Amino acid sequence: MLDFAVEAAWQAGRVTLGHFQTGVVVEMKADDSPVTVADRNAETLLREMIKSRYPDDGIIGEEHGEEEGSSGRKWIIDPIDGTKAFVAGVPLYGNLIGVEIDGEATIGVVNLPGLNEMTYAAKGLGCWWNGKRCQVSNTDRIEDALVIVTEHKSFAKHKPGKVDELIERARLVRGWGDCYGYVMVATGRADVMLDPIMAVWDSAALQPIVEEAGGTFTDWKGSATIWGEEAVATNGVLFDDVMASIG
Repeated sequence: MLDFAVEAAWQAGRVTLGHFQTGVVVEMKADDSPVTVADRNAETLLREMIKSRYPDDGIIGEEHGEEEGSSGRKWIIDPIDGTKAFVAGVPLYGNLIGVEIDGEATIGVVNLPGLNEMTYAAKGLGCWWNGKRCQVSNTDRIEDALVIVTEHKSFAKHKPGKVDELIERARLVRGWGDCYGYVMVATGRADVMLDPIMAVWDSAALQPIVEEAGGTFTDWKGSATIWGEEAVATNGVLFDDVMASIG
């Protein structure tokens, strides 16, 4: 199943690359988030592949809603995580596939086609980055940490003042987050990733990846869940300190 998920994410990446940096038309959804033909076409492809291979499984996707299944498995997909980056021609967007089995996030795949990076994990099998085992960093002080965040306006709107202390203490803070930031934590290139607003199609792929790499993926209350309204990933060592800073 993991191999299939990786192949499906790669195929979705090919679809999105066909529209990347082409001046693709952007529409605004009811929640004021952007969507393009690349999002919709990639999700349609993923749904067709999943239904052909696993016809009894459920599917949740950002663009086309939920289809119930009877198998106890649920595929949770985001055809383009980071649509704003995609539209701007920035290659830090990803194709996300998560699989929840009997209520547990079990498989996660993040394809970054613009960077030619594939990160994937399954419960008990570890986390892999372009075919090589990867793990989180061992940074043990916020003052030595690289912290990644999403759009600054999102923090001001949804979590005003919550990250100020952490940002002030961190050695280095960078933006352009989305799924890319979580991959950076899972591969040991960053130490903390913060997101003030999330949906399940954002989180489902990320929790198995970060946890199998040895890190933590939780909501801002510290609960390990893909259903939270926000998310924070750490290398594990910094978890308590990060929670104390943003609490």
